[in-house]
Amino acid sequence: MRATENEVFEASDFVEMTSFYAFSAVGLGNINHYILKQPESKFDSRDPVKKRVSSIPVLAPKEDQILRTVRVTATGYTAGYESTGKKPGHKQYGITYSGVKVKRDKNKVSTIAADPRVFPLGSILYIPEYGYGIVADTGSAIKGEKIDLYFATTKQVYAEWGKKEVEVQVIKRGSGKCTEEMLDKLGEAIETYHFLPSSVLEEAI
Repeated sequence: MRATENEVFEASDFVEMTSFYAFSAVGLGNINHYILKQPESKFDSRDPVKKRVSSIPVLAPKEDQILRTVRVTATGYTAGYESTGKKPGHKQYGITYSGVKVKRDKNKVSTIAADPRVFPLGSILYIPEYGYGIVADTGSAIKGEKIDLYFATTKQVYAEWGKKEVEVQVIKRGSGKCTEEMLDKLGEAIETYHFLPSSVLEEAI
């Protein structure tokens, strides 16, 4: 018999919380040891219940993970000519100051630009309504307490962000570098736990 929508939600919530407390109890340790593959759903891909169950937003960091909270002016930018002066085909198109490719993934981690004197490269911030961002880029107009959030298109910049005054939470001060390996580790952790465990922060940066 087909499960009702409420039954699906209850089962999903139970599994999520059980996994969460299990990971907390063991202290997480090496992330690769605890990453579990989610079983494939038996629901049809067009089933709205499946879509809602699998869409779990990332969680804000725990209080004891927050190093400081900073009020900043946050704008949005793209890899395009309007933001960087580069066009597709340019050898540096879509490449940040740190050398990694621009990335926007609200379910994992995105690349952002900041003033390295305020937020060194590799710093990890939680930005409300945007998600987790790692400082991988800089900008001539991004000075002081300003940050620039990467989006794939200008349409997304205007529709999803624009310009806002927000309080960002700094959970890791960068060491002055950002690598693809760091992005992969952080993204894998957020996709698995929906937040960034402290042990992962220590291993990734």
